[in-house]
Amino acid sequence: MRIASVSHVVFAAIMIAIGIVGLIKGDFTPVWDPIPQGSHALAYLCSFISLATGIGLLWQRTAAAAARLLFASLLLWLLLLRVPNIILSPTFGVFWPGFETGEMLAGSWVLYAWFAADWDRQRLAFATGKKGLRIARVLYGVALVFFGFAHFFDLKDTVSLVPGWLPWHVAWAYFTGGAFIAAGVAVLIGVYARLAAALAALQMGMFTLLVWVPIEAAGSKDAFQWSETFVSAALTAGGWVVADSYRDMPRFAAHRR
Repeated sequence: MRIASVSHVVFAAIMIAIGIVGLIKGDFTPVWDPIPQGSHALAYLCSFISLATGIGLLWQRTAAAAARLLFASLLLWLLLLRVPNIILSPTFGVFWPGFETGEMLAGSWVLYAWFAADWDRQRLAFATGKKGLRIARVLYGVALVFFGFAHFFDLKDTVSLVPGWLPWHVAWAYFTGGAFIAAGVAVLIGVYARLAAALAALQMGMFTLLVWVPIEAAGSKDAFQWSETFVSAALTAGGWVVADSYRDMPRFAAHRR
């Protein structure tokens, strides 16, 4: 096995889980949703890619190919489906999956840069090594800023997701939204970027554990809630991978070197 970090294993495991459930159900495609209506073959293809790349990322001989396939698939998904939809219908409901895809692309891009074979480094130098990492971090930072603004734009739904046992629901919605924006800006300008990236991933992980896991533990059969649980876990893993891309930098470094 070829293990680059704990986040790498978690990312791969979540992709495997998404792939398995998607192939069983046929219409369960977190991370890839929304898929064009009636595209059942495409749904199965996305599930197969999730499963195959998740498994491939864990094996030394296939890690480079798996990272390349997942990176290319998410990049094409963003450019051919998400971006045109945003241009044609620039609404919040269209922007959201676009930035989710962007965040997952950032995580897969880091993995691609880590595992890139000699062929990739020679022919796709812009996407590998330090250049690839820089682009992935920019994608992550932009996505975080959007996630933060989304908390304010859709405040009512954000407040409704705050666990009932916590006081000051509106204050938590504002705080978490502001935290995402601050983290995104820090990543984009390179000031305390490693700390900001890690804290943003931690916050996404807390959403998964405190919001979505209890909903599913209560016996929810809502397909949307199950999908959002997987998406939240996938975004957490993707953010964690990007945060790990700073591992050669001091944790509290004020500026990128």
